[in-house]
Amino acid sequence: MIPSKLLRFLILTPFFLGGCVWIEDVSDLRSFVAQEKQKKIIKVEPLPEFKPYHSFVYEGASMRSPFKPLVSIAALDTGDEVATPGDNGIKPDVDREKSYLETFSLDNLSMVGTINMSADGSRWALIKDKKGEVHRVSVGDYMGLDYGKVVAVNSDNVELIEIVTNGRGGWMRRPRSVVMD
Repeated sequence: MIPSKLLRFLILTPFFLGGCVWIEDVSDLRSFVAQEKQKKIIKVEPLPEFKPYHSFVYEGASMRSPFKPLVSIAALDTGDEVATPGDNGIKPDVDREKSYLETFSLDNLSMVGTINMSADGSRWALIKDKKGEVHRVSVGDYMGLDYGKVVAVNSDNVELIEIVTNGRGGWMRRPRSVVMD
């Protein structure tokens, strides 16, 4: 049994050692390498550099629309549409006791809901101040730093008329709104 294994080994050994023979003529290999070096090298363009995405939150929804008039004629009691220089009869009631919501800017107030009173048809707006406290307001209440009087409570906003200086020594009415968050 041993001689048969030895015989197999002796027969197969020359086949395996055939790949170990050193060949002196490598000219075909050198010509192939030279051809490959002469080929034009194509440069691959680098990947484009991506800029990080910065999200933007539009916060202009609570601001006055530039397409609406400065003064809502239907909401005015006196009908003064354009502020005139000097005293035009519009002035804030400074003798009135200010409410708690008049200590906040309208930017610090937000509407968080409404309450409908079905018996008399009135509606209250729920206003949240910057301290997180919720207050109810209805038509006729005041809020904001500029003598804002609530003229309408809608399901999605509170409309008010502020009395602000017109820059010429008098006062003018300006509509504003506090929208639902």
